[in-house]
Amino acid sequence: MNIEHLKLFVRLATTHNISLAGRELGISPAVASSHISKLEEELGVRLVHRTTRKVSLSEEGEAFFPHAEEVLSSIEAARAAVGAGKGSPGGTLRVAAPASFGRMHLMPAMKGFLSRYPDLTIDVRFSDTIVDLVEGGFDIAIRNAELKDSTLIARKLAPDKRIVCASPDYLAKFGEPNSPLDLQNHHCVSIVGLETWVFDTPDGHLSIKSRGSFRTNNGDAVRDACADGLGIAMNATWSVYKHLHRGELVHILQDTPLVSDTAIWAVYPTSQLLAPKVRVFIDYFTAYYGSPPYWDQKQAF
Repeated sequence: MNIEHLKLFVRLATTHNISLAGRELGISPAVASSHISKLEEELGVRLVHRTTRKVSLSEEGEAFFPHAEEVLSSIEAARAAVGAGKGSPGGTLRVAAPASFGRMHLMPAMKGFLSRYPDLTIDVRFSDTIVDLVEGGFDIAIRNAELKDSTLIARKLAPDKRIVCASPDYLAKFGEPNSPLDLQNHHCVSIVGLETWVFDTPDGHLSIKSRGSFRTNNGDAVRDACADGLGIAMNATWSVYKHLHRGELVHILQDTPLVSDTAIWAVYPTSQLLAPKVRVFIDYFTAYYGSPPYWDQKQAF
């Protein structure tokens, strides 16, 4: 049984689009259609129903799909077993990442990563929406949001520390709050859905509802509005560390830090055994970010 035909069938079963499945594997729609026909001939059953608009699995195709996935996972495991010591995985690694974090902390490291692993090709897609790894055909995704999908395996790359900041101009005009309760008398810049800030105080956790004249759904816009003096904001240190270093933002309320258990995660589907290309990606970027990550080290501020 041709392994490439199996790969195509698995991608077709997920995308329900023969052109897209073929394109992901670098073959034309005509060749992809021919490969599926050959697989059906070999098995002696119809695996898919085809129309001019879409492709759907037949009953036999639905039954065959999990077995095809298992065969491909076993082959990947076998390759990993014999290639684990070579340190030079190949193929295409498809990565999904948040736009801001990706541009700031993936791209500067990409040259070094590809220099170490020259046989790899990297396909990175930036999006602030949570993508479906299986449907999108991604090997791995970087996430800094709450992990709700139990079908994914998560590996922690770095902590995602949040702090409260303000610009020097804002503090000169309105003064610096001495406690979280003082925020009720200040203008705050918030991201939609994260208007409530929870602080760790000597008396326990304290929740403050941030109030102000500007909020947005974009973290970069929150940081930039804060640096422009529109108000006090909660920011991730990986986003603002350069602004802190340049003195464009000031870390305030340091004695009552925010309560946060967020992190930068690398996630991949449980249906896939840890392929060498995924393993080296996780290992490389965990080491690259450091512990603590470079954006939380003292010299960064």
